[in-house]
Amino acid sequence: MLQQIIQILPQVLVDGLTLGFIYAVVAIGYTLVYGILELINFAHGDVFMTGSFIGAGVLFFLMSIGFLSSVPSLIVFIIVILIAALATGFLGVGIERVAYRPLRRRNAPKLIALITSIGISFILEDVVRFIAELKTGNYIITAPSLFKTQYHLNIHSIMPFFHNVTFQASFLVVLVVTVVMLISLDIFVNRTKWGMAMRAVAQDRETASLMSINVNRVISVTFFIGSALGGATGVLFMIQYGTIDPYIGFILGIKAFTAAVLGGIGNIRGAMLGGILLGLMEMFAAANLSTITHGAMGAEYKDVFAFIILILVLIFKPEGLFGKAVVEKV
Repeated sequence: MLQQIIQILPQVLVDGLTLGFIYAVVAIGYTLVYGILELINFAHGDVFMTGSFIGAGVLFFLMSIGFLSSVPSLIVFIIVILIAALATGFLGVGIERVAYRPLRRRNAPKLIALITSIGISFILEDVVRFIAELKTGNYIITAPSLFKTQYHLNIHSIMPFFHNVTFQASFLVVLVVTVVMLISLDIFVNRTKWGMAMRAVAQDRETASLMSINVNRVISVTFFIGSALGGATGVLFMIQYGTIDPYIGFILGIKAFTAAVLGGIGNIRGAMLGGILLGLMEMFAAANLSTITHGAMGAEYKDVFAFIILILVLIFKPEGLFGKAVVEKV
């Protein structure tokens, strides 16, 4: 049994990193909003889903005018991901302006904002489903493939105890783009004036406003960045896995939230690491559960891992693996 697990470990690492980086970027959207508003924005998973559908729509449009056949795939990908990121960024700003800001002005309980985010999540799902069915007759969409090339790493000839690894060119695209997004965000938050303003608002909103920081504008920028990253990740998901539907944002959003809690909700670097760890553990479970349980449990039980991890973290280390316990002063 141990030999079988070791043999497929390189393939598990490749697949787990792909999924883990997607979780990491979506988890950052949760942790950015929570860090400033202490709000779990459950609509964020569906903003991710909306980005994947916007990307698919742009791809289908470019294909209909013959753009895909005359322009390199990388240029097409850049156009698609930029459009999806901008569209979902402004969508996030609109959601904050219409749904969350009025509640904040009225000092509504956080539970009301949480319920509102769930309502927005359902609205986004149904609107996207309606549009998809209206345009294509089906809400499950298979997007055109941009990066079809497959690569094979002959690891077995060098290390006989490992099997060979196979991956698509889309894996490299997902890896490079997510790393660039994560590093760029880290630099933005820690090295720029806007990032300093975001950290100030997260630490003390009232004091930040007294220091001439426009709190509402900072919150809008936070929603724009988080939603734009989520929409761009939706495009990466579409390119990597091909098939999308209006409900992919729900389960992936819950897992990304689990990753944010695992890393320490409100901690950007913790969310990054939490997402990568969760992706690796989930793929390890998908590949080896049947072997470990002697066929009693298959790969379909991998989703259970995410929620078992969430429960264990909340019980034993509620501040997360990389978070810090906060002492409330009274």
